[in-house]
Amino acid sequence: MTSGRNTLQDSNIQADLLLEGQSPDGEPHGSDVHGATGHRARLRARLLKAGPEALADHEILEMVLFLAVPRRDTKPIARALVRRFGSYAGAIAAPIGELRGVEGLGEAGAAALKIVQAAALRLAKAEIAYRPVLNHWDRLIEYLTAVLARERVEQARALFLDQRNRLIADEVQSVGTVNHTPLYPRELIRRALEHHATAIILVHNHPSGDPTPSPEDVAMTREIKQAASTLSIVLHDHVIVGNGKWVSLKRLGLL
Repeated sequence: MTSGRNTLQDSNIQADLLLEGQSPDGEPHGSDVHGATGHRARLRARLLKAGPEALADHEILEMVLFLAVPRRDTKPIARALVRRFGSYAGAIAAPIGELRGVEGLGEAGAAALKIVQAAALRLAKAEIAYRPVLNHWDRLIEYLTAVLARERVEQARALFLDQRNRLIADEVQSVGTVNHTPLYPRELIRRALEHHATAIILVHNHPSGDPTPSPEDVAMTREIKQAASTLSIVLHDHVIVGNGKWVSLKRLGLL
């Protein structure tokens, strides 16, 4: 049964290649020798046969842009994105204002990249939804890293948990500057009560890339822990996310 499906898939790929200007072996066919159409078909065929690992960062970006920029060669745009932002991940995480500055990308292309980012974050969040997050710590860190590691300014978030430590809500509490973001204990506790949360995990990022907690981070964490405890709300941890690194104040013995 599997063999039949593979044969049908290969036949469909070959038909697409012929229709879009190249032969089934991946070589250009007919008058579309230098056309973008044949190039798109080759990328699609490689993706379907070998998987996404067979594609470079700029090639994945090209494929993302195929639908958003249907009548233009997207290879130069994709290469420009990688040059400017360093990688596929850097491109889709780039601020919309900076994406607009990439020649040829346009509003449709910028929107395509941001919807890919949104889809990736929702998939990561789905991995921790409705589960006790303390028992799925690695997945929680993957989600928090995806959300915060590439932010250009500090952002403080709160994860509100129920009595089984399942995620109720993940909310941005404040957005600050490159090295500071305010966090207001009274507002945080008010939101916890509104969610009927029994526990909280605090999270914020350090855009410098170094997640080492500052004395102010430690002092604020302890203030929030004390305020929460008066209402029987547990502060499980405060996670600080850097660039490819993270720290837990609880694991450091600072909570």
